[in-house]
Amino acid sequence: MTVLIAYGSRRGGTAGLAEMIGAELVAQGLPADVLPADTVTSVDDYQAVVLAGSLYINRWHPDARKFARRLSEGLRTRPVWLVSSGPLDDSAATSVLPPVPQVARVSRNVGARGCVTFGGRLTPDARGFVAHSMAKTRAGDWRDPAQVKAFATEVADVLRPSRAGAES
Repeated sequence: MTVLIAYGSRRGGTAGLAEMIGAELVAQGLPADVLPADTVTSVDDYQAVVLAGSLYINRWHPDARKFARRLSEGLRTRPVWLVSSGPLDDSAATSVLPPVPQVARVSRNVGARGCVTFGGRLTPDARGFVAHSMAKTRAGDWRDPAQVKAFATEVADVLRPSRAGAES
């Protein structure tokens, strides 16, 4: 069973989360491909999908939204999890954050098994007027590797073939 982790990332933080998820799925014995969402044309070769997108001003990355819209038919026929990345504080590590409206809509449309929000990352040298202004007071990395690992382990537990029949 190969899992696709597709992501939309503007500044690399969400791409890094996708890589962490993929590495943990592989460590759990599941093959995984980690790809930018805008490069994926089909999910036919994948038995499950994790779709990640960065959050900017409470909006999910356009590449993640377009991926979900473009491939919704295929997504409805396999297990899907949605990941958001963005809060520039520890709120995502200390509480369960509800999905933003766009992610909630995608979740309903594709029948996602779950949605999770992880902390984001903003480098001190971020470019662009808004990002540069935010970086003056909010620069940092709030991605929690233990939280990401726990999420990926839950996904692997759902996808891993049951051993109940093999142990009889």
